Amino acid sequence: MPHDLSIKPIAFVSAARTSPEDDFWGDSTADITLVDSLDEEALVGIEAFSHVEVLFIFHRVEQTNVTTGARHPRGNSVWPEVGIFAQRGKNRPNRIGSTICRVVRVQGRTLTVAELDAIDGTPVVDIKPVMREFLPRQEVTQPPWATELMEHYWSMGSGKKNGA
Repeated sequence: MPHDLSIKPIAFVSAARTSPEDDFWGDSTADITLVDSLDEEALVGIEAFSHVEVLFIFHRVEQTNVTTGARHPRGNSVWPEVGIFAQRGKNRPNRIGSTICRVVRVQGRTLTVAELDAIDGTPVVDIKPVMREFLPRQEVTQPPWATELMEHYWSMGSGKKNGA
């Protein structure tokens, strides 16, 4: 059965980073400002949480670059070919990104967060408070290639790029 789905941005990111790079997001901060149709009341109480999950659109990914099958993450042939849903790459079918960020402050209709790996102008489609009860209830495991891939992702030093 076909389903029509329409998602509109609830906010936009204002950040120093303007290009989608793979690593060194550890010292990043960003402002998430609600669209004009949403009142600042939508953010009331969010500052009581240490973290939020931000869902956003990889808006600079062209439809022709979307991957639906398997590939080597970051094009690195040392790592195994895995399906797009076994990795967090930006070239996904619906181009949806998700990151858990630290809440820095709320001022009016703007939420400031730390460690959001989204670039300036990114449309945000949802913001959710992080609650312990929604975190994994068992140990998180992953393959060695994923650990290697993420080695510098949250390191400090924005603007540097790990060759991929």
